[in-house]
Amino acid sequence: MALLPSPRLRGEGARRADEGGAGMSSFPEILLRPAIGSDASAIAKMMRASLNTFEWMPVLHTPEEDLFFIREIVLPGRRVIVAEAGKAIVGFIAVSGEWVEQLYLDPNWTGRGIGSRLLAEATAGMPSVKLHCFQANTGARRFYERHGFRAEAFGDGSTNEEGLPDILYVMRR
Repeated sequence: MALLPSPRLRGEGARRADEGGAGMSSFPEILLRPAIGSDASAIAKMMRASLNTFEWMPVLHTPEEDLFFIREIVLPGRRVIVAEAGKAIVGFIAVSGEWVEQLYLDPNWTGRGIGSRLLAEATAGMPSVKLHCFQANTGARRFYERHGFRAEAFGDGSTNEEGLPDILYVMRR
């Protein structure tokens, strides 16, 4: 199950991110680093794989549109950090101002602390962090609440392209 999709269009140096923990030594080391243009295709494919795990998520875009979105909108206009295992991108986060606009993990890489590390890295030093999450995404809701986010408003879906009820989450430090 993918962990962290958030609605589209809402709302730095590389460092090591060991996964630690018992039994985790067989997993490759996770590296967090700024995304570069040549990452666009891998990010778009991983994002789509994540979204496809949700039966309640409408499919609104083609793979080509996903790639355009990442290459032409997300990468040039947001601070984007990827999580890399070996040579594979297994997660990414995109932040603009005080908003986490995207946070996705490869469905095969959830539950290993990668989302927590991406969130911590991308929001370090931010006094306030906001994001939208779909109400149906119970795993992501638990994740964000565990990380100190509080629901501040519930939407009916009229303000996102998916038309799905969402939640405005805010974390204040």
